[in-house]
Amino acid sequence: MKHELRKFVAPEYVFGVGARQLAGRYAKNLGGKRVLVVSDPGVVAAGWTRDVIESIVEAGLDHALYTDVSPNPRADEVMAGAEVFKANRCNAIVAVGGGSPMDCAKGIGIVSSNHQHILEFEGVDKVEAPMPPLICIPTTGGTSADVSQFAIISNPLEKIKFAIISKSVVPDLSLIDPLTLTTLDPFLTACTGLDALTHGIEAYVSNASSPMTDLHALEAIRLIFGNLVASIKNPHDVELRSKVMQGSLYAGLAFSNAILGAVHAMAHSVGGLRDAPHGECNAILLDHVIAFNLPASPERFERIAEAMGLDLRGMTSRERTKVLLEEVRRIKQAAGMDRVLKDVGVTRSDVRQLSRKALRDPCMVTNPRRATLRDLEVIYEESL
Repeated sequence: MKHELRKFVAPEYVFGVGARQLAGRYAKNLGGKRVLVVSDPGVVAAGWTRDVIESIVEAGLDHALYTDVSPNPRADEVMAGAEVFKANRCNAIVAVGGGSPMDCAKGIGIVSSNHQHILEFEGVDKVEAPMPPLICIPTTGGTSADVSQFAIISNPLEKIKFAIISKSVVPDLSLIDPLTLTTLDPFLTACTGLDALTHGIEAYVSNASSPMTDLHALEAIRLIFGNLVASIKNPHDVELRSKVMQGSLYAGLAFSNAILGAVHAMAHSVGGLRDAPHGECNAILLDHVIAFNLPASPERFERIAEAMGLDLRGMTSRERTKVLLEEVRRIKQAAGMDRVLKDVGVTRSDVRQLSRKALRDPCMVTNPRRATLRDLEVIYEESL
């Protein structure tokens, strides 16, 4: 038994139908006077942003709204949001949406407190001053930015996505309302759900995993694997949506503390170059990276297979590998994620550039198997 020091960082969170309507009360409790609400046009159209603003108004607080957020939030959008925060003399932030508004809100908070360009904070533990109070209300079942110490921002000039990793960017509160998933279309449900599944898998095999993260990672895999496809087919089933949202929460608690691996490092590289959906990039790469990592941690992948509901008893090592990979590919297909990298704009000439960027991504540090540049090139080539 290893007796290594491990920390576990998590925000306060409230889970359940109606949680979004507590935003105003909690913003007031955190000292908010004028709140910057960060969202995006799709979430506004769905009505969830309106519900949150109403709760803020009912609590007697002023607010400003910022919605100029792309699906992969850009550095210039963060800086523009920070100007809105400053111009309206805000002192708290509420993010409503998926990973994009939440990561943008984190970036706005970082810039507002530290008074530097967001590009200065790439890497680990670069955020010195704490952000203003931040409340996150996720409307997708996958990114888990509402409970993580990650913020992922795009730099379109360099065509990269970079990670800011710091306990300073962990939100003060997450209000997790599974009802918000009922307006999520099938494609986004699949993208974000498979992102969450990837979080659970990568956290469980991470070389920074611990018993605390293992517990959350395996339960995340069980819940998402068992309910994602059904929730796509039955979008208004709140029970199914709740199980997926709960799986996303557990996956976030796992990966925020165990970090991730090559799937995310490689997906960040693709997303930065081609502005492709993050969850879809993860889905495309997932089984290929599992095949690469399996020799480094076969026992852990067997437990992942068991969490997926597979019975591996009596099988050889080769047979277990085959069954696991087939099952991952099956859920991808069932969720409608059947595209490959060339379908999101990646060409063979991109492979060397993508591999170089992925190799420098912080998520590669915790991948269970050490990868060379050529290893990543081969995985990208297999995924084309």
